[in-house]
Amino acid sequence: MLQEDYLENYQSLFTVFSNIHPLSDELKSAIVKNSNVIQVKRKTTLLSAGESSNTIYFIVNGAARVYYLDKDGKQTNTWFLFENELLISVYSFFTGQPSFEYIETLEDATLIAVKREKLDELYLKYMDFNFIGRKLTEYYYIRNEMQANDLRILSAKERYEQLLKRNPQLFQRVSLGHIASYLGISQETLSRIRK
Repeated sequence: MLQEDYLENYQSLFTVFSNIHPLSDELKSAIVKNSNVIQVKRKTTLLSAGESSNTIYFIVNGAARVYYLDKDGKQTNTWFLFENELLISVYSFFTGQPSFEYIETLEDATLIAVKREKLDELYLKYMDFNFIGRKLTEYYYIRNEMQANDLRILSAKERYEQLLKRNPQLFQRVSLGHIASYLGISQETLSRIRK
């Protein structure tokens, strides 16, 4: 990969971060130096249950899902993530404990990968990066809370309508089986709601 192509992968990440707080050239260089651009194929497992997560990913292009298996081996999707979003097993990454979830790509993807220790070094050295990290953590925490509240409070039809309103691209890029699992309903129920 040419140096210009390699650096081009960082433009969307820098845009996302700059929308929170301006980035110095020094910080941009440090981010590039402490991360890697990786290309992965569709259906690549980036993390399995039982493994400790020590990497956070920024999706340059592509899509991924986070899911877990119940005691009967049934999959439940908890997150779908696309371009310009962070991909992480939150519990495992921040506690160092084994993950209870899996991370899998749904499409061929280009990702920027940062190891936990490198992220911590960047946080220590750059207070503006620390601020960006806090704001991103707040954003994803709020998203998670909204999703949990939808599952607790809304009917299946209301959950579907809310998802369609918030994230219409999901229905072009993710299978209906995966979406039904995310909504906590069967694929048959989802088909009925969509009619």
